[in-house]
Amino acid sequence: MNKKKLLIAAVVVALIALFFAFDLGRFFTLESLKTNRDVLTSFYQKNRFITAGAFIAVYIIQTALSLPGAAILSLAAGAIFGVVMGTLYVNIGATIGAALAFLAARYLFHDMIQSKFGPRLEKINRELETRGLNYLLFLRLVPLFPFFLINLGAGLTNMPLRTFVLGTLVGIIPGSIVFCNAGASLATITSLNEVATPRVLGSFALLGLFALVPVLYQKFKQKREGA
Repeated sequence: MNKKKLLIAAVVVALIALFFAFDLGRFFTLESLKTNRDVLTSFYQKNRFITAGAFIAVYIIQTALSLPGAAILSLAAGAIFGVVMGTLYVNIGATIGAALAFLAARYLFHDMIQSKFGPRLEKINRELETRGLNYLLFLRLVPLFPFFLINLGAGLTNMPLRTFVLGTLVGIIPGSIVFCNAGASLATITSLNEVATPRVLGSFALLGLFALVPVLYQKFKQKREGA
């Protein structure tokens, strides 16, 4: 790894370390959001563009650095901006932040991983280059896969950036709507588990499976033609 890559990696590690050193995670809790909701809403009413811009910037940083707090930020978006605008701001911030994490992982580690495991990853890279959008939609929709791991893992493959951005932008819409809608009724929520219920997670999983239908059909068709 050259000096430029080491410097970027060091900056990223330092920023993450500062987040935990100053215990900034205390601001990304449900209790903190409920306590400060009125203040945030009042500030937004007087400073709409500044508040929206600051929120998107915070979401970008949180996602790009793979920091905890995405769920609380999504709830905050619904509580402050409403469901429609909150969903829009969440999607903008999360997509840009995810793209930055993707690019960072690709710049820092892609060549090293591909040179070391290239032959083993050839089939995976080929699949992602041709059907990457379907796989990414599945991963985004099914709640079993951590958001930040998908960002970093995709960057180590040959998935095109445009595919990653489109899949992320579309794939996170359902989750954004659910959390922003819950945030609009923040007073009734006592735990994040009340938002991500088994019924909601099951619905996401079903949507994710639908995203894989074209892939499964193509594989079935190829297998049948081969036979």
